[in-house]
Amino acid sequence: MEAFAPFFPLLIWVVPLVLGFVFGQFNEKRHYRSIHEREKTWLHLPATASRHPLLQGAVARSELVGGSVVVSVDYFKRAAAGLRSIVGGPVKSYESLLDRAKREAILRLKESCPGAHEIVNLRLETAPLSRNARGGIGAVEVFAFATAIYMVEPGAA
Repeated sequence: MEAFAPFFPLLIWVVPLVLGFVFGQFNEKRHYRSIHEREKTWLHLPATASRHPLLQGAVARSELVGGSVVVSVDYFKRAAAGLRSIVGGPVKSYESLLDRAKREAILRLKESCPGAHEIVNLRLETAPLSRNARGGIGAVEVFAFATAIYMVEPGAA
C-alpha cells in the first residue's frame, strides 16, 4: 500500500478525468442519436435564415417561435480546455458542445410549431455561462428564434 502513496495525488486527478471522458462520450453519443432521430422526424419542415418564404402561395398566418437549450460541459472537456488555455488557441473539444446545443435549439423551435409549413428568418443566439471567476465555461446556452409560416390549405375558403 505504501508503494502507491506517491501516485495517490496523480490518481485523484486522473480517475475523474478518465471517468469524465468515458461518461461524457457516452452521453454525447446518446444525445447525438436522439438529435439524428428527431431531425429525421422534422425534415419536412424547412428552416432558413432567409426573410422570404421558399414556398409559393397565400400565407394564412405567421407567428414568432423559439426554442432554447443549455448544455453543460463535462469534466473531461473542462480539463482539456484548461490545458488548452495554457498553450493557447481554439478549444476544439467545445465544438461538439456548440453543435449539439444549436441543433437541439432548432429542434425545440420546430417542435413548438407542429402545424407550420416553413420556418423563415431563423436566428441563433449563443451565450457561454461562466462557472467560475476565471472565465471558464460551465455551460453554453443557445436560443433559436424565427417566424413560423402557415400556408392556406388548397381548397380552403
